Amino acid sequence: MDARHTNAALSVGRVGERGLFPRLEALKHAAFRFKNSFGLDELPREPGMILVRGARQYGKSTWLEEQLRKTVTDFGPGTAFYLNGDELRGSRDLVEAIRTLLPLFSARAAVRRLFIDEITAIDDWETGLKRLFDSGDLRHVLVITTGSKAADLRHGSERLPGRKGRLDRTAYLFAPVSYGEFHRVCGKALGSDTLPAYLLAGGSPLACAELASTRRLPEYVIEITRDWIYGECAASGRSRASLLGVVECLHRFGGTPVGQAKLAREAGLANNTVAAGYIELLMDLLCVAAAHPWDQGKNRVNRRRPCKYHFTNTLVAVAWHPARIRSLDDYRALPSDDRAKFAEWLVAQELWRRAAVRGEESPEQMAFWQAAGHEIDFIASPRAAVEVKTGGTNPLDFAWFPRSFASSTLTVIGQDRWAAGRLRGVTLEEFLLSDEV
Repeated sequence: MDARHTNAALSVGRVGERGLFPRLEALKHAAFRFKNSFGLDELPREPGMILVRGARQYGKSTWLEEQLRKTVTDFGPGTAFYLNGDELRGSRDLVEAIRTLLPLFSARAAVRRLFIDEITAIDDWETGLKRLFDSGDLRHVLVITTGSKAADLRHGSERLPGRKGRLDRTAYLFAPVSYGEFHRVCGKALGSDTLPAYLLAGGSPLACAELASTRRLPEYVIEITRDWIYGECAASGRSRASLLGVVECLHRFGGTPVGQAKLAREAGLANNTVAAGYIELLMDLLCVAAAHPWDQGKNRVNRRRPCKYHFTNTLVAVAWHPARIRSLDDYRALPSDDRAKFAEWLVAQELWRRAAVRGEESPEQMAFWQAAGHEIDFIASPRAAVEVKTGGTNPLDFAWFPRSFASSTLTVIGQDRWAAGRLRGVTLEEFLLSDEV
């Protein structure tokens, strides 16, 4: 969108003008349209600041256009304006652009909203916003920002304490399309291929639509995913070769606990501090979670022991998988061990997505339990655990669980359905379609 033309139309309420919302217009002709729910179903009327961060090509800008049009439709002309971070070079330009727009808000506006798309493209953006909040220029405005440079948006928002209003929640993660939504939109077209197609797509609307149409991931989708992460890696001053080494180790170790010293050694990095930096980058990009060992006696994680690293974006795992998975047949041809890893990563992605929607502060921090010859893949909470299997399951295999976890439930994901006390067996698809852990 051209910001100048868009704001001229918004100031007089011409929201139906052709070309004003190009992404929404393109969506009208899409064969598959997904509704993405990430915990922000309706914007608040109060002033303040909302920061939405997420992966590239997951629909943030489309959501922003929708909210921009809805605000002017519901509350009238001069209630919402728009800025594009790609058109602004630094904080000084940002301050000037916002101060130019402020007098254009209607004097009778019930709400005043300023939408800034890709704010992380603006150098030192947080300083500009801080200046405007401190001066009182934004005291009556709700500022809604989006960004794909997840690390910048996360750490920049941390430098704005006390300047995000009195809203109940100000930070949101733009979560992947849920399996329930994918199943609703694409289930008829895909049939029995719906679940593996979702696994390959990772909840990316673009990848979901392509797989539903052709049952293949086109190369451009893979390139978009890789280029986004390579770009973030370069912007942080890190090595592309070292990043590839870390990702290769994540594939190889899968659901096996590994210490950072071993990770650094296997990836060819200088030390565990360097390895931790690459893991943190992938966590900030919403691609990886760290599952730490759970100390049942102390009811908390133990961060001193080796942990598991899960992909929480299975499209990212596909993009760098050594088997070059591009189709459903490619996925089905994988060895059973690789398909077991992907099943565990898909569960990790779903647990991460649910935590993100709930607004948990660090959904990328997970836990697993291992003791006395037994293991549980995910301790979702002190009262709920999840085990992932790819074959048949039965309650007798987990008769030990109630003795080790006196007040917890266990969900066993596998091929069989059953229920026994605080234990239950479900299929992977049932787990994804249910909100229950």
